[in-house]
Parts: sequence; C-alpha cells; structure tokens
Amino acid sequence: MNPIPNAPAIRSEDTSVEVAWFCDLCNGDYEFLGVPDGSLRSSFEHCADIIRIADELGYQNILLPSSYQTGQDTLTFAAAASQFTKHISLLTAIRCGEIHPPMLARTLSTLDHMLKGRLNINIISSDLPGTLRDSKTRYEISKEVIQILQQGWTRDHINFQGKHYQLDLTADPVKSYQTNGGPLLYFGGISEDARALCAEFCDVFLMWPETEERLADTMKDLSERAFSFGRKIDFGLRIHLIVRDTEKEANDAAKRLLSKLNIERANDIKHRALDSNSAGVLRQDELRKSADSDLFIEPMIWSGIGLARSGCGSAIVGTPEQVYEKIQRYIQMGIRAFIFSGYPLIEESKLFADKVLPKLKTVNFAEAQGRKPKGIPVTPLTTGERK
Repeated sequence: MNPIPNAPAIRSEDTSVEVAWFCDLCNGDYEFLGVPDGSLRSSFEHCADIIRIADELGYQNILLPSSYQTGQDTLTFAAAASQFTKHISLLTAIRCGEIHPPMLARTLSTLDHMLKGRLNINIISSDLPGTLRDSKTRYEISKEVIQILQQGWTRDHINFQGKHYQLDLTADPVKSYQTNGGPLLYFGGISEDARALCAEFCDVFLMWPETEERLADTMKDLSERAFSFGRKIDFGLRIHLIVRDTEKEANDAAKRLLSKLNIERANDIKHRALDSNSAGVLRQDELRKSADSDLFIEPMIWSGIGLARSGCGSAIVGTPEQVYEKIQRYIQMGIRAFIFSGYPLIEESKLFADKVLPKLKTVNFAEAQGRKPKGIPVTPLTTGERK
C-alpha cells in the first residue's frame, strides 16, 4: 500500500529499481567533509577505481557529473571508461549550450556506440563557467538542444529553426546505437522553467533529498505536467548513504564526517559549484533550518552534508534494515531510480553493496524501456549503408 496519498502516474509501474552510484569527477570525495585529502583527489586513477569497483559490485548505472572544478572532463572520461567497464551504464552529464548541438550529438553517438547502448544522459541547464544568464534563456537553450538531439536520433534529417539554433543537415553522423528514441534523458531542477522542460522532453526526473511529503508533492506536480503532454515519466532520487551495522555506529559516522568541519572553508568549497545558488540547493538549505539539533529533517534523513556540499545535501543514515525500509518507502511512493553515494566513495559503495543492494530488485532502465537493442542495430557506424 502506498503510504503517500495521491500517488503520481509513473512510466515504470513494476517496482524494480535502477540503482546507481556516483563517480567524483569534480573534486568532491572526502573522508572528512571540507578537508581536502590528496589521496582522494579527482585524478583519472581515483575516478577510474570508483567506476570500476561500482561495475564489479553490480550497480546498474553511475553518474558522471559536470562542473568547472579540478578533475575530469565528463565526456573525455566517459569515453575512457567505456573501454574498461563491462555492465554498468554511464549517466553522463552534459551542460546544454557548452558544445555546438550537432557536434554534441556526434560525440554522444560515438559514446553510445563505444558503450554499445550503456549510455544515459543527465541534462544540465545551469550557467556555463564564467557566464550568467537568466533562467528563461538557459532553459530555452536546453529545450532547443534536446530537440536537436532527439531529431538526430530519430530522423534522417535535422531541420531545426529555433531562437538560438537554426540547423539543416543530415542526421547520419549522429545516429545513436540505442533505438526507440535514443539514450534516456535524466533531468533535475525544481524551478518553473525546469519542471516545464522535464515534463515535455525528459524520461527520469531526478530529485534531491527532502521530506517524503515534499517529494510526493513534487512528483504529483511533474506527473500532471507530463500528462498534459500525453507522457509519463519516471522519478529518481539522488541521495547520500551512511549505512552501518547499528544505529549508533551510523549516527557516529555522520558526526565523524563533520568532526573537522570549518564552516567558513566548507562554505567556500560549497560555492565553487556552478549550481550552488540554484532553486534546489536553496530549498535544501531552507529545509535544514527546520532540522532537529542533530540535523535530521525527518527520521533517517540527515542534512549535515549540505553544510559543505552543493547539490545533494542529505543522507539516509541507519542500519542495513533501516536503510532498506526507507528505500522501500520511496519505492512505494513511485521512485524507480536511485543515485547513491557516500564518503569516501569507494568504501561506502562496498558497504551498501554488501549490506543492502542484494535485497533490492533491480533493473536497467534502458533495457526495460526498450532503448538498448538486443542485437547490433543498423546505424551508419555499424552495418548501415556506407555513403
């Protein structure tokens, strides 16, 4: 029985879930929050270890973020990772407007073929490094980029006449490996412009941690918006984890994570991110003000991470049984995709994979939704006619 009234209409009614991990490409892995550790820097070697281990542990997907910080370029790293991963899909972030759309489409087609359909795309609409645009303009650009990508994946010709891009060219160089619409589009953002974009074009709406009541309200709103376009979407949750054998150990681990925090230094680190003043971050900051003295915004949801990190700012904290039960509550609400992480990333990925992941009924979204072909598709880069 769904514990939340007025459950949203969702695309994936089956309760199987896609479980993803997070790969730190952007200078954000720590043992103690706000205390940079040279052994956890975003080098190619460390990031490669994170994704290789996640692949071996059985995660279905992994988020490769994008930010103007010391670390790995997302698309370059994804290309390298395609050659040493075997099963895991790469949820590759793209910042709309950063690359000319036809060339971005060609890059993503190359990746999709290298991965043989293990590519998912995280659409980002925040400002480009060193620039400042109003929300309306940023989302106009994102909307046009998505339409150009989708034309390239589904048509023989790209013919697009928009406000920011005007294109007339063959789609042969950008044909995706995946079929039935191309790679799945994941998207997060709670502003009015963001919600409108996701409802019309995207496949998975990603949320950051809030109370169950707030999450349910957001899901209902997005579901109704998608329905107005004749669509259904899925919902995902990006959240951290602290899972330990006892509740005391889990709470102690949370306190330890903040034990060396210098709030001024942490605030500086937080605001290096391009999304640090986004509506979603500000909403989490506001919610943390109503948390209890231990920074819990509701049972098992600890908001301390948001003191030193932009983006996702809370964690599920508890025993394996408690963490599993909380995930089940989210599943009953209609959430079908999770992007987890913990500090340090490798150690926490192993703990969750050992103590909770085997209990979950999992699925690969691209396979379940008919995007990843069972055999080799006919494309200009496979067996299609060479022109």
